[in-house]
Amino acid sequence: MALFELTLILLLIAVALTALSRRLEIPYPSLLALAGVALAFVPGAPTIEIDPELALALFIAPVLLDAAYDTSLRDLKRYRLSLVLLALGAVVFTTVVVAFVGWKMAGLPIAAAIALGAIVAPPDAVAASAVLGQFKVPHRITAILQGESLLNDATALLIYRISVSAAIGSVMLKDAVPVILLATVGSVVAGYVFGRVSLLALTRIEDAASSTVVQFAGTFAVWIIADKLGLSAIITIVVYAITIARTAPRRMSARRRVSTYSVWESAVFVLNVLAFVLMGLQARSIVGRLSGDGQGEAFLFAATVLAVVIAARLVWVMSYVAVIRQFKRFDGEGQKRDAPTFRGAVLVGWCGMRGLVTLVVAIALPADFPGRDPIVLAAFAVVLGTLVLQGMSLKPLLRRLNFERDTSIDREVAEARVAIMQAALDVLSGKTSSAAAVVREQYEAQRRIAENPDDAQAATEYDRLRLYAIKRQRDRLEELRSNGTIGDEAYHRLEEEIDWSELAAAPAGSFQPLTT
Repeated sequence: MALFELTLILLLIAVALTALSRRLEIPYPSLLALAGVALAFVPGAPTIEIDPELALALFIAPVLLDAAYDTSLRDLKRYRLSLVLLALGAVVFTTVVVAFVGWKMAGLPIAAAIALGAIVAPPDAVAASAVLGQFKVPHRITAILQGESLLNDATALLIYRISVSAAIGSVMLKDAVPVILLATVGSVVAGYVFGRVSLLALTRIEDAASSTVVQFAGTFAVWIIADKLGLSAIITIVVYAITIARTAPRRMSARRRVSTYSVWESAVFVLNVLAFVLMGLQARSIVGRLSGDGQGEAFLFAATVLAVVIAARLVWVMSYVAVIRQFKRFDGEGQKRDAPTFRGAVLVGWCGMRGLVTLVVAIALPADFPGRDPIVLAAFAVVLGTLVLQGMSLKPLLRRLNFERDTSIDREVAEARVAIMQAALDVLSGKTSSAAAVVREQYEAQRRIAENPDDAQAATEYDRLRLYAIKRQRDRLEELRSNGTIGDEAYHRLEEEIDWSELAAAPAGSFQPLTT
């Protein structure tokens, strides 16, 4: 019961920390990490152990699907070279460097040292994205960071799985290559097949709550089945999510889509909070077991791994950018303009915060794994150190780098908005009823405003007037219920209609009402 009560308190604290992070303009995972560390010092905090397989499925599967669902295939293709160099090259380079430190400094077995490297190798773009969005940095950078965050998990967890199996004696490292090839190819095929099957089921469900439950159950089922078949659950989930994302929105009703997005956003937030709760509880028990001289050595090792992880990423990113720019120089000035910049390299290199994946795979190590305590402590230090050091310094760094505001997405939104308004007008052109005339007039007004927007994301005067009228509608609806003219059933039906009108009138990318 103590764990349940503690979790409820931590969830409420996390909500407050999220509001504080917005005010301070720092990533909310940075504050969550500090709260998790503080939990380690709470007197009487319970000790908890979680099954490794359960930890991976419970935390990684839904978070990864949520990220993969929003992935842009266009951006993956456009920036494929940078993504390969980061999602594959940077992960392997960091794994090797950290493994060497673990082998030399902590005396870890080779397989266990490689597992440590794989645990701390993959960065998480969630911590950086909130801050980067405020500064509207070049879209190339945000697209690369998000794509890397998705793909590097697959690379790191493949290495992790094989090294853990080698450490406990179930597979030899020399047999890793065929295992990786088989898992990669099989996972891509399985992910696509599972996605198509899931689409058949989802398109036949109209109830929003049932649809959301099926989505969660399907996500966990895909992970478990892929794992049982010896495939890469990570790659399978990524392909599964991308397959669904390309088709499902067209086949889902607006009600289901809005409901589903809200539930998934809340679920991912809760999973992040629970992961940091587990981090604090695990760190408490580990520090307790590492007493005397062993404790000092373990903390020194953890600090060294943190420094190596940060330095390795910066070295790798700066090196590959220098090489790319050198090759671009020989391709002519036109090609050179498209080359990555050193300012961008500094930002990408510094956006190496580790997060949920590193936490969970560290917690998921078997209890009898060689060197488990120093490995888990080092992983926690990397998560905490990168989120605090890099996350909280990201805003000052962005001010120093002084990127020009990128409005490419805003321009795409504006152009597409005009196109979809025109499509609506075209289809209504043959309708002659008075109702059709009213609807056409509304679309005409929206199209005229969209053709010359000062900011594609800002609320238009048209939307402001609609929201102003909707506020009066809500006031009148409350009056009707208060004086007994209508009952609660009629009230809630009309409330839902007004809600949909408000969502339609809200500025692009926001569901928050405007004040006038």
